Amino acid sequence: MDFTFWDILDNLLVGLQWTVALSLTAFVGGGLIGLLVMVLRISDNGLARGFARAYIELFQGTPLLMQLFMVFFGVALLGVDISPWLAAAIALTLFTSAYLAEIWRGCVESIPGGQWEASASLALNPYEQLRHVILPQALRIAVAPTVGFSVQVIKGTAVTSIIGFTELTKTGGMLANATFEPFTIYGLVALGYFLLCYPLSLSARYLERRLHAAS
Repeated sequence: MDFTFWDILDNLLVGLQWTVALSLTAFVGGGLIGLLVMVLRISDNGLARGFARAYIELFQGTPLLMQLFMVFFGVALLGVDISPWLAAAIALTLFTSAYLAEIWRGCVESIPGGQWEASASLALNPYEQLRHVILPQALRIAVAPTVGFSVQVIKGTAVTSIIGFTELTKTGGMLANATFEPFTIYGLVALGYFLLCYPLSLSARYLERRLHAAS
């Protein structure tokens, strides 16, 4: 089958859409789980802190590829069929949550201890102190590194091609095999990732400068 340039571009755009969908799923899901893990990580309960620390070290200390294999093949060993999309979403979400939890923990702990003491003097419980006093201040610090980490999430989606999930990299590989034009195809794939990641990198730098100037 002969592919025109527009056929190639159309297929790559479909793969790009799946890359964006997986990135958004992992980032939103990872953010929700990461927020919970962060709260456990800074809690006064030693057991909760230990669990959160183990969770973070597990997913930060092992390659994303291995985590992807464990989800995809591990669930299959239980006799449950899992699609490449679901396996990729679960693995990347867990991976993202561990990093976001640690990023946000650092931001929360950068808030002076006097803020905790002042809010405690207002008869707020620890949850209310975190929600109404600490998190609003930590949010400003967390915006830039969080946006910056989103670039790593997008690039991490490329690994999911190994289990057959047809995102941008997998689509590019199939097209390269079909057209025998790997330089052109992978050049377009690289351009697709650049168009997704570069604006986010610029945004992270801009936010970091603006928020630093406002502090």
